[in-house]
Amino acid sequence: MQNIRNIAIIAHVDHGKTTLVDRMIYQARLTRRAENLGELILDNNDLERERGITILAKNVSVPYKDVKINIIDTPGHADFGGEVERVLNMADGVILLVDAFEGTMPQTRFVLQKAIEMGKKPIVVINKVDKENCRPDEVNEQVFDLMFSLNATEDQLDFKTVYGSAKQGWMSPDWRKPTNDITPLLDTIIEEIPAPEYREGTPQMLISSLEYSPYVGRIAVGRITRGTLKAGMQVSLCKRYDIVEKQKIKDLMVFQGLEKAKATEVRCGDICAVVGIDGFEIGDTIADFENPEALPPIAVDEPTMSMVFSINDSPFFGREGKFVTSRHLKERLERELEKNLALRVKPGQNADSFVVYGRGVLHLSILIETMRREGFELQVGQPRVLDKTINGQRCEPVEYLTIDVPEEHVGRAIELSTRRKAALIHMEARGDRTHLDFEIPARGLMGLRSNLLTATQGEAVVAHRFKGYEPYKGDIEKRTNGSLVAHETGLSVAYAMDKLQDRGRFFIEPGEEIYAGQVVGEHTRDFDLAINICKTKKLTNVRAAGTDEKVVLPPAIKFSLEEALEYIQEDELVEVTPKSMRMRKIILDETMRKRMSRD
Repeated sequence: MQNIRNIAIIAHVDHGKTTLVDRMIYQARLTRRAENLGELILDNNDLERERGITILAKNVSVPYKDVKINIIDTPGHADFGGEVERVLNMADGVILLVDAFEGTMPQTRFVLQKAIEMGKKPIVVINKVDKENCRPDEVNEQVFDLMFSLNATEDQLDFKTVYGSAKQGWMSPDWRKPTNDITPLLDTIIEEIPAPEYREGTPQMLISSLEYSPYVGRIAVGRITRGTLKAGMQVSLCKRYDIVEKQKIKDLMVFQGLEKAKATEVRCGDICAVVGIDGFEIGDTIADFENPEALPPIAVDEPTMSMVFSINDSPFFGREGKFVTSRHLKERLERELEKNLALRVKPGQNADSFVVYGRGVLHLSILIETMRREGFELQVGQPRVLDKTINGQRCEPVEYLTIDVPEEHVGRAIELSTRRKAALIHMEARGDRTHLDFEIPARGLMGLRSNLLTATQGEAVVAHRFKGYEPYKGDIEKRTNGSLVAHETGLSVAYAMDKLQDRGRFFIEPGEEIYAGQVVGEHTRDFDLAINICKTKKLTNVRAAGTDEKVVLPPAIKFSLEEALEYIQEDELVEVTPKSMRMRKIILDETMRKRMSRD
């Protein structure tokens, strides 16, 4: 049997997981690294490259000293916890990666807790020791304290630590003595991570992930926990609710480097991809044909937020997108459900809308962004946090929030957070920055990041993770300013916008095409104002000095998708098309809006 190690890499966002896996691939001579490009091989999705975050878990294998190391790169963001939970099933151990300056962060705790509960053995890698003001020894102590607080076993607490810089491509047992490559880490993996045990008996494989190929359709990926699977073999697919279907495996593939290679048989302990199984879901078991035995399905945390997705019914509908009907929208959301474990979809109030439940604004906005790039046009309502009634009491999701800010901005950060019902738990100085820990209702997080970045000149580092459901904390102050709403359809005119500058700030530039009911700016007062920004200057024959002064407008405020979702009010929508993003009122006609508000 081939000597195998199955390992998952877990860490907080941006601590260098994917860079480290890239280094392992490079060290194993699986690729000629494009040093000048600096592009990560594994972040192969456009969105992952643009944002610099991992969204989907990925599998690769690295050969080293006659051992095959199967590596699973996981997302670090708590919104993609569904991805982390399912792939940890495939690993025997984890590499916990921690930034030598930032130390343990909320999501470090989130993913580590999952791994410790599953009994995985960790190896700690303190990364980025080349940073200024880094504190590797202190961070190592921090990791030990964190594991202890998460009730790790004695074996888990007896972890090995490797120091280094994934970006510079070296690892060493002592951070003061840099080496030339990452061999010390690969040696530690082989010594510390247990090889999978070979268990005799009928075959069992838990489907933990899936891939899609336009040629063969859906491919089931998972780890064989018992017995052997062979190509062409008859098997049973054990689904939820004790449903068993008889199926046949067409092909088996194992991971070799960045590619997949066909295999005639795969034995217990290896991770493989199975072609030819139909109608499976993540969490199903591939088992023996005669005596099927199902493995326990994957448990995933519940969603904490919902949004209404509906078809685009604005005056500009169908101009840019290929998929604009409710049938397209329904089919796309059903496809997403197959691989996105933490997502739920229910029918909306009318036939053209759907309520989509997810783990947070980022989780849902990544889905929206992916859909718009595929050519969908849709409208999205304000994100809503899901309440629960526990023992007759209204409860809401509460999150742990951490903010790292320079010393001079601490007061402003605390003020902005406590306004949103956050409670300050802990505060400590780290060099010239201060680390703040809060507990905050999930509702309070909406729009908080952009406010903090504005207040601290972009210096704040904000992270959060789910804590649990707690009694309702009371009302939180919402956006106090009303909207400037376009009165008619046409092209925005600089002359009209100049005359209305004292009414608020604009989200659009002169010369943009707008429609009646579109939100074009933020009002200075607390109510909505309908304005006409399509009005041109009436030209006469008479000229006078001073009538033709040049119009100077401040630059328009541009929102990212998350910021727009957090900004809109209850009676507003975000219209998302492949090339544009607009904010609009649900009821476009001003007279109808007034009548509805009176009623």
